[in-house]
Amino acid sequence: MNIVAVDIFCGVGGITHGFIRSGIPVLAGYDSDKSCQYAYEINNGAKFECKSIEEVGIEEIKNIFPQNCINVIIGCAPCQPFSTYTHKYKKNNSKIKPDPRFGLLSHFTRILDGVNPAIISMENVPDLSKRNYPQYSKFLETLDKKGYYIFEKIINCAEYGVPQSRRRLVVLASLLGPIELISPTNQGNYVTVRDAISHLPPIKDGEQSSADPLHKSSRLSLLNRKRIKATPQGGGWQNWPDELLLCCHKKKSGQTYSAVYGRIKWDEVGPTITTQSYSLGTGRFGHPEQDRALSLREAALMQTFPEHYEFTPPGAVINFSSVGRHIGNAVPVKLAEIIGLSVKKHVKQVAHYS
Repeated sequence: MNIVAVDIFCGVGGITHGFIRSGIPVLAGYDSDKSCQYAYEINNGAKFECKSIEEVGIEEIKNIFPQNCINVIIGCAPCQPFSTYTHKYKKNNSKIKPDPRFGLLSHFTRILDGVNPAIISMENVPDLSKRNYPQYSKFLETLDKKGYYIFEKIINCAEYGVPQSRRRLVVLASLLGPIELISPTNQGNYVTVRDAISHLPPIKDGEQSSADPLHKSSRLSLLNRKRIKATPQGGGWQNWPDELLLCCHKKKSGQTYSAVYGRIKWDEVGPTITTQSYSLGTGRFGHPEQDRALSLREAALMQTFPEHYEFTPPGAVINFSSVGRHIGNAVPVKLAEIIGLSVKKHVKQVAHYS
């Protein structure tokens, strides 16, 4: 029973690459960000379709899938509108306009409703289910009405081999029968930051490795160099002398941001990798022992991209903002591989009992 997939919101291919590693071919990926095309196609050998989901037609997706195959549609709608950070920001800023990305999950539901794939995979932030967003309720309601068996669970990615303290909502749905995510593969045996990145050669802030252009760290100001030197492993701005503190850290409101300017610990899982994990001041992204923030390659490795994964064409200038966004927005490859293996196990079980 051949299984094939199409990836909606594919980005640079985190989910696609994980599915391919699990043994499920991905025929095409859709994303509105043209800058993702090179990385997606060069690493995965799948066609990149540069379209917003609003433009994607039902028949177009149907025609991609070959006959006599088990069709899978994968989708991780942009999670920022549903994140805890966005919710807090909106609560304190009532005048901000609604995020236009709220509607993307509804368009994903439209595609699923029209294509009727045998299996669906959707991954997002836990708050999507916790806060009863109407877009998510409609998504589940549509699947239920069409007869899908639905599995829904908030998981700890560290329990599946991702070296991050990252919690995600995973939804699997199948027309073939009950489906679920496989049992944790690394429960009590987490992959640590040391496991993930310690083999890379040391570099200074603002330096780029001659062996790997992506192993490049952002340059620090003189003041931030003093700050990182004053930060112990696992520590942060709370460890600094008064002359290094920012004004906000001296206020009660600023003291809640305990992780910013923090240094990661070697022998624990790292923080959730974000689109700005190359920046010292945006989270606990200080290297465990080198006086700098994480390099782009280190962030990619913590997202479980393989070390050979290309994000830019050879010789291209490495843009921190662009590549950082691509890495931070990706679904960890290892998590996607686990989802793919779960799909394969499910299909095998269905075939065995049919």
